[in-house]
Amino acid sequence: MKKITLLLLATTLCLVGLNAQDVLTSEEMNSVYMKEKHHNKRVQQYAPLRQADVMWSRKIWREIDLRQKINHPFYYPENDGVAQTIQDRKSLIDVIYSAIQEGSITAYGNATRDDEFREEMSQDDIKKIGGAKEEMVETTNWDKVAEGFSEEESTEMTLSKKEFDRNQVKKWRLKEEWFFDKQRSVMDVRIIGMAPLKEDRDEVSGQLTGGFSPLFWVYFPEAREILINAEVFNLVKNNAERRTYDDIFWKRMFGSTITKESSVMDRKVNEYMVGLDALLEAERIKTEIFNMEHDLWEY
Repeated sequence: MKKITLLLLATTLCLVGLNAQDVLTSEEMNSVYMKEKHHNKRVQQYAPLRQADVMWSRKIWREIDLRQKINHPFYYPENDGVAQTIQDRKSLIDVIYSAIQEGSITAYGNATRDDEFREEMSQDDIKKIGGAKEEMVETTNWDKVAEGFSEEESTEMTLSKKEFDRNQVKKWRLKEEWFFDKQRSVMDVRIIGMAPLKEDRDEVSGQLTGGFSPLFWVYFPEAREILINAEVFNLVKNNAERRTYDDIFWKRMFGSTITKESSVMDRKVNEYMVGLDALLEAERIKTEIFNMEHDLWEY
């Protein structure tokens, strides 16, 4: 009797084990192999830098246009007010905005001038990012009207929500500092801050005006802790070579245009140049930085 009981118990355990193996997760069914998570990936630290080692430096502001093909990984997948995830991928604004809501990243206030991170945004300000708002509005309950009540008696107050349309973020502004480190004998660059730029609309007509306004600023070294675990699409079309947003910024795998350099008048390029001349001025600043490094060496 004892042998029969043990045999039944062993058979039951085998069946349970087989059933457990048959239960697959959505992620397991979506690939021929199990992908390792990026959640434990660590940020690559910057090289130590002392003030005495900085022989030359200049601050540069540049804009990444997400409508350019090379920058599409920052924009997709799109969303309609709710963060969309495709194979663990989110757009850059979804990653940053979600981290701000969770309190993992600090957003800084007056986005027009606060690229020096002086004023932190309050929770109320965060809820209003991108024109998002909640308000009580009067609505008519037509079911009551059908029952014979007047429209005035059928009026109710309901909560109306307007979500932040993240698809309107078509550009990102970066603030970075180029410097020559004489200790390592290299020209290097470090991103200091980043800000999403939202398309401007006319308040009356609602039509796009062609301009862009920053929504907030985030301190990039702080954001790296989030970006290092946010996977991004590989434009080489090799799904086995996985990258994160931090990898993209670290390796400078994006297209951008210089919009400002540190100067005595603190002006943007488009404030003293327009059209093609503004693009040529951006190229001149870029070439000037390259020549600065080149002229430090003798051949």
